[in-house]
Amino acid sequence: MRKLLAFIFILLSFRVNAQQKKPNIVYIYADDLGYGDLGCYGQQKIETPNIDALAANGKKFTQHYAFPVCAPSRYILMTGKSSGHAYIRGNNEWGERGNVRSFKEMEANPYLEGQWPIPGNTITIPKMLKKAGYATALVGKWGLGAPMTAGTPNKQGFDYFYGFICQRQDHTYYPGHLWENEDRVPLNNKILDPNVTFPKELDPLDAKNYEQYQQNDYASGFLINAAINFIDKNKQQPFFLYYASPLPHVSLQAPQKWIDYYHKKFGDEKPFLGGDGYFPCRYPRATYAAMIAALDEEVGQIINTLKKNGLYENTIILFSSDNGPTYNGGSDSPWFNSAGPFSGEYGRAKGFVYEGGIRTPFIVQWPGKISAGTQSDMILSTMDAMPTLCDIAGITAPTQIDGVSYLNTLLGKSQQKIHDYLYFEFPEYGGQQAVRMGKWKAIRTNIHKGNMAIQLYDLDADLKEQNDVAAMHPDIVKQIENILKKEHTKPEVSSFIMKPLEGTK
Repeated sequence: MRKLLAFIFILLSFRVNAQQKKPNIVYIYADDLGYGDLGCYGQQKIETPNIDALAANGKKFTQHYAFPVCAPSRYILMTGKSSGHAYIRGNNEWGERGNVRSFKEMEANPYLEGQWPIPGNTITIPKMLKKAGYATALVGKWGLGAPMTAGTPNKQGFDYFYGFICQRQDHTYYPGHLWENEDRVPLNNKILDPNVTFPKELDPLDAKNYEQYQQNDYASGFLINAAINFIDKNKQQPFFLYYASPLPHVSLQAPQKWIDYYHKKFGDEKPFLGGDGYFPCRYPRATYAAMIAALDEEVGQIINTLKKNGLYENTIILFSSDNGPTYNGGSDSPWFNSAGPFSGEYGRAKGFVYEGGIRTPFIVQWPGKISAGTQSDMILSTMDAMPTLCDIAGITAPTQIDGVSYLNTLLGKSQQKIHDYLYFEFPEYGGQQAVRMGKWKAIRTNIHKGNMAIQLYDLDADLKEQNDVAAMHPDIVKQIENILKKEHTKPEVSSFIMKPLEGTK
């Protein structure tokens, strides 16, 4: 009997050890962080030592693409499908339910929270990784389904969820609640609608008059604690942590220590007086920098937690952003050069398919696997995460996806499948399409108005996409036209339809 028990113990130990050899996966997804907002991508004003260390210890990508806005970018990440085949192609706020813009009404009625839900049979990264024995968690922002629908995180493969189920809610970092799995968790904050302007009767230069916009429970502090607790509780098995931080999405609200640090560094500045859906802020530039500093600090906390638990060497960390920098809420992205080498003003950054709106930072660190301090110019996108993470977990990726695995590039191997082109379509901000093919970038704008003209840019010579050379390269334009027709499928959700693409007016 003792020999039998000893054999069973050895067998179980072998199975546990074999399973633990699978690497843990941490995917950190920032919100509205621009290509140029990090020191390792050229940022001069904001300090990001922990994220820069990821690049120094891993691989930095220079041609990684996301999507112009939050929800579709997150859907594409989770499913591996291109925007021409995606179920979610825009930020559908599902306004038919009622006054979904009212924070007080959302607080009273959770049915008003969340965006258009993805179907229950959607194949997602966490569903796939669960098949490989991974514990799965989403901490942060979801944006792909409302409460009491098939689109909630727990119904889409996540064992654990803590954060914002609704992307409208994270227009404030002092919400009335967060979600833990399918339950609301109240926070000690008053319900304030961020769509306010600074009172005219008050002195806009007096910092005390802005204290009403800072409350008790800062949401991001609760999020990072939940992420750390998940790592602590799951250190005995492989895990997938999707840390979808709301930082640095406006409203401009940050930990005071970081605001003070950058206020001292930058000096006095003109206040942002609010409006257009975001809270006023006395020191907007200092606060935007403070939000990125807070995000960087959270990255350091995750790394320290992995090291403390002896997990660091067996964890792959991926870091990126859901789209380019924003242009509103007082963030002043041009002053920071947040778009880096690309144009970052309105019409070229978040919300648009120009490089400033969709090219994002992407860093991957994997000790002992990825050579430190390396760089890749591979053209890839968030849709490539699905097959890559399946490869890492040792399982077969779904067949009906558009992404390709970049694992060989991570490992420094020469045999790497690449995209012939990347295709983008976005029904909002006038209706847009884009194609990245080698050095060429093609764009259509104002499709809803019937515009089908194609702009063409040579990115080798024109990163800011200022010189349309379509008339000089009719052969390339013809190739692009064929790709635009081939890659577009009619959306299942009616609000994402661009009628001129369907042959209707």
